[in-house]
Amino acid sequence: MTTAQAKQHTWSSDDERQVLAAIESWAEKELKPVARHCDHADEYPFELVEQMKELGLFGATIGQHYGGLGLPASTYAKVVAGIARVWMAPTGIFNSHLIMAACVERFGTEQQKQDYLPRFASGELRGGLALTEPNAGTDLQSIRTTAVADADGYIVNGSKTWITNGIHGTCFALLAKTDPKAQPRHRGMSMFIAEKGEGFYAGKKLKKLGYRAIDSAELVLEDYRIPKARLIGGEEGKGFHHALGGLELGRINVAARGVGLAAAALQDSVRYSQQRQTFGKPISQHQAIQLKLGDMATRTEAARLLVEQAARKYDAGERCDMEAGMAKLFASEAAVENSLEAMRIHGGYSYSTEFDVERYFRDSPLMCIGEGTNEMQRIIIAKQLIERNPL
Repeated sequence: MTTAQAKQHTWSSDDERQVLAAIESWAEKELKPVARHCDHADEYPFELVEQMKELGLFGATIGQHYGGLGLPASTYAKVVAGIARVWMAPTGIFNSHLIMAACVERFGTEQQKQDYLPRFASGELRGGLALTEPNAGTDLQSIRTTAVADADGYIVNGSKTWITNGIHGTCFALLAKTDPKAQPRHRGMSMFIAEKGEGFYAGKKLKKLGYRAIDSAELVLEDYRIPKARLIGGEEGKGFHHALGGLELGRINVAARGVGLAAAALQDSVRYSQQRQTFGKPISQHQAIQLKLGDMATRTEAARLLVEQAARKYDAGERCDMEAGMAKLFASEAAVENSLEAMRIHGGYSYSTEFDVERYFRDSPLMCIGEGTNEMQRIIIAKQLIERNPL
């Protein structure tokens, strides 16, 4: 039995219901009242982060023997969707953090796990994944950040951008080139556990259309020294593999966010269509609106089922890049389409900041870009189809 499978067997359906009920209650009581203000003001939700620590969200998928909740991905995805239905942005605070934790838990040495996972689980150390650079996003092999070995460890120089938790995070899974001349290029990439300190600091906070209140920032590394003991797995040249492994969980998370956003847009539209009247009756009784609602509901449910499929394969320890790609592709597009239809159903009020649909409209495109663009997901899906169905 894999570690992932062991996690899955520690949670019963009753346990899952209790967890989801607690998250739903917290989201309604704590998230909902502040979401609009924090989003419009682009204000970091410090109090919510402390509450998230208490709820165990920073250790949601970390094994119980390291102090985490040990949630299976299937339950974790439902948690993410439930929060995103109220406010999507906070899910990024713990998602990026948990991808970092997954890299350490899946690929790190036992000493690295003992040293870091309990502190990740408690939220004492928070951070994320430092992959993207100004000239390298989807093509990770084009990164320029270097880690040069010396007698004491490595000296790292470079910069990262669009890093979630970049300002308020303190520890990151950092991808760098340990052998820039390696061919193929991915063999020269390594992943490190990098804590902020001398030579490693946050640059400017990036302003965004949506996904506000959550810090996305540049990270700068100038002659940053990192001990050899923080090379994940203790072996150079495995960083690209580690990054891709972490992104499976990240894509399931992004897909779950898409489900949450799609559901929120549908929920608000169903409610508003019964309140708003035109030509003497609620607009929900007009066929044009019913057609929209029917499509929105179908997209939401289809997205949810794709996420469940990907999460189940992840929990079983099976390769799931195709399934995670399908879920991420479809759910993120469902969020975009549902948010646009919600705008149309709400009419002029959709442009008002007094309604949440304008936030759904701004937040949803991120899901089509983050954790690998949807164009790349289509390529991954196609390649896996061919690989799994050879002539």
